[in-house]
Amino acid sequence: MQHEKCFLDKLKTYLIFAGPTTFIFVTVILLPFIFGIYLTFTDWNGISSHHSFVGGKNYLSVFNDKAFWTSFLLTIKYVFFTVILTNVVAFLLAFILTSGMKGQSFFRSGFFTPNLIGGVLLGFIWQFVFSNVLVYLGKSFHIDALSASWLSDPNKAFWAIVIVGVWQYSGYMMIIYIAGFMNVPKDIIEAASIDGASVFRRMINVILPMMIPSFTVCTFLSLQRTFMVYDVNLSLTKGGPFGSTQLISMTVYNKAFLSQNYGVGQAQAFFLFLMVAAVTLVQVYFSKKMEVEA
Repeated sequence: MQHEKCFLDKLKTYLIFAGPTTFIFVTVILLPFIFGIYLTFTDWNGISSHHSFVGGKNYLSVFNDKAFWTSFLLTIKYVFFTVILTNVVAFLLAFILTSGMKGQSFFRSGFFTPNLIGGVLLGFIWQFVFSNVLVYLGKSFHIDALSASWLSDPNKAFWAIVIVGVWQYSGYMMIIYIAGFMNVPKDIIEAASIDGASVFRRMINVILPMMIPSFTVCTFLSLQRTFMVYDVNLSLTKGGPFGSTQLISMTVYNKAFLSQNYGVGQAQAFFLFLMVAAVTLVQVYFSKKMEVEA
């Protein structure tokens, strides 16, 4: 009896404090996710009130869809370059802005600002930059690489998206790296300095091992964001020219809503979810093994 009363008290406390959050999580995330998996086994077009069960036919369509795999490989390429460049730039910014330079708080705010701009608006801003500002500068100073808009060149448009992605995400990752730098024990750095370690040696042997948690978080976040990017891709290039910048999220959206083939589109989305989850879990696992304690 006492055990039952204790359980009811705990249940009551849970429902009071965590009940609303649990309800929102179940209704907004869990149930739609389960329903979405169910739709991958149907032929629903996204509009009709009726749909039929087709088994694994949609998943076979995913594996036989050349356009899907083309955009998937392009997304892998985008993720690779964007994640590396974002973290390198963010780390360097954090290193500079924790060195005690004047106005570092102002610069921190400035570099973080792009992360506050919505992806669609950000795409339109950079569309103007690439199509007008850079072209004007290229023609004025006779710079051939900038004389024509990168967005009209299938080879350069991809790098335009990478540049925008790095510009958008670096400021956010910079804040995490700044926190990592500030959490490195000063006495350890001073001890290494007294022992004669150079700035480079202190960075490689002392600071970087202590900042593995920051690298773990930043890599995880940048992987998740770059794999799922859609808004910037839509407003900056719309997947063009000639489909040369159509990343995987745009392909999934087009299949589900523009082609009105929601079952296949949902199967593509679920496959993408599994790929992102697998990559991030592997990354977090190996990053955690590299962590050291102060």
